[in-house]
Amino acid sequence: MDLKEAYSSLIAELIKKEYLKSDNIISTFFKVSRWEFLPEELKGFSTSDEPIPIGYGQTMSAPHMVAIMLELLDIKEGENILEVGTGSGWNTALMAELTGPEGSITTIEYVKELHEQAKKNLEEFFNVECIKGDGKEGYKKQAPYDKIIVTCAAKEIPKDLESQLADGGLIVIPIGSVIMQELIKGTKKGKWIEKENCGLCKFVPMV
Repeated sequence: MDLKEAYSSLIAELIKKEYLKSDNIISTFFKVSRWEFLPEELKGFSTSDEPIPIGYGQTMSAPHMVAIMLELLDIKEGENILEVGTGSGWNTALMAELTGPEGSITTIEYVKELHEQAKKNLEEFFNVECIKGDGKEGYKKQAPYDKIIVTCAAKEIPKDLESQLADGGLIVIPIGSVIMQELIKGTKKGKWIEKENCGLCKFVPMV
């Protein structure tokens, strides 16, 4: 079975298990192949539903977790989105497709080497801006954001991210210890974030 066939089988399994539900997210998974964001020696691991180490203590999230977070975000065309933790850039590219050319994705990566690799991986996406910086500080220049996604674990929602989220906007973030976290979906309501626990998860810690 070649990569394309194996990847199609992975997507079918994610649909069967109801991690992937929305037609636009399913079609985007087919369009933006996971292996394209990995070096040659790791491409063979891209069709398994497991996180993949990408160096510097970071991982590419398992496809089912990417699907869960994108379903929770419910991205619409034209939205302005902030991503904390670019990693390989695969999730960034999925969001860039979902928000379309009228939308905007700002993605922040702390690790210089990963930032540079992801920037190359995302060259064809003209609605993506890659920033090398401290994700917990957000990126005020492009705020307010309709949606914020955090792909590393924090002890609490950083105050800068709260302030940069538009009223009525959503944030999806893992909150907890290094060992285990809860995936939190937060909705901005005035000065408050209304939080919903969406299950257990395990991400690398925010640095």
